[in-house]
Amino acid sequence: MNSTFSSPFRLVSLLPSITELLCALGMRESLVGRSHECDYPLGIETLPICTTSSINTKQSSLDIDREVRQALKQALSLYQVKIETLQTLKPDFIFTQAQCEVCAVSLHEVQLAVSQMIDSQPQVISLQPTCLEDLWQDIETVAQALVCEATGRQLIHELQSRMQHVSQTINHSYQTTKSKVLCLEWLEPLMTAGNWVPELVELAGAESLLSKAKAHSPYINWKQLTAAAPDILILMPCGFDIERTKEELSSLLKHPDWKKLPAVQNQQVYLTDGNQYFNRPGPRLIDSLEILAEIIHPDLFPSRYQDQGWIKANH
Repeated sequence: MNSTFSSPFRLVSLLPSITELLCALGMRESLVGRSHECDYPLGIETLPICTTSSINTKQSSLDIDREVRQALKQALSLYQVKIETLQTLKPDFIFTQAQCEVCAVSLHEVQLAVSQMIDSQPQVISLQPTCLEDLWQDIETVAQALVCEATGRQLIHELQSRMQHVSQTINHSYQTTKSKVLCLEWLEPLMTAGNWVPELVELAGAESLLSKAKAHSPYINWKQLTAAAPDILILMPCGFDIERTKEELSSLLKHPDWKKLPAVQNQQVYLTDGNQYFNRPGPRLIDSLEILAEIIHPDLFPSRYQDQGWIKANH
């Protein structure tokens, strides 16, 4: 859905997935501020930025991980809220998250910022999705708060219809064996993709390895990776697009066990735009499902997202 209607509310979104959700509900013109990471849909980058990050994302995956761990160990916030900007924008609602302090500004930071605002006291709505069921609930929660319940129900219907199309296409193919798929959310150190990703893999007609739905993404080691012996390996590093993932791929290629993986031997390694798709628990999780379906079942689904959402690795 991309229709827009007049809303009496002034909205600030501090998470890319929520920004996408608000726009899908037709609230683009009501958005007056965003996080420094909100970059979709096109044009949203013109809105004032309400957060900053203390992490240098230009450094290597290993160095980013070390910096994040050290900050969390010292109970330091990775993100800051720009209180003066919020004061100027005078939002009625601020949307944030309480799921991951590594991914975006925390609920605590937002509440602290709001408590220091003098001219207005916006309502803070915090979402904490870990699975697709949570996505439907989040849509309902936001739609109810913004008095656009019918639009929310229509959006859920459209997204679920696309899901059903993927499932029905796979079921009608009568395939008896499932590919073993391992999705990596970080490359150095290794981390598999948890939360909603295992659910998406299963819906795409495959077996998800080394991570559980509704659970945080776990670190793994190379012994676990080789023992899992994935048929298909899909890279979706958190916050990285395809080009950045290409740059980080060397950490895998140089490891002595890399060529032992069946996925590597059979040329079934794929790079995705994790930042735009798999890492964001918003409406484009269904795009992410469709990407998985294209990768896992190239005989059943046309490559609509190839080159934009995913590419095959050269190894």
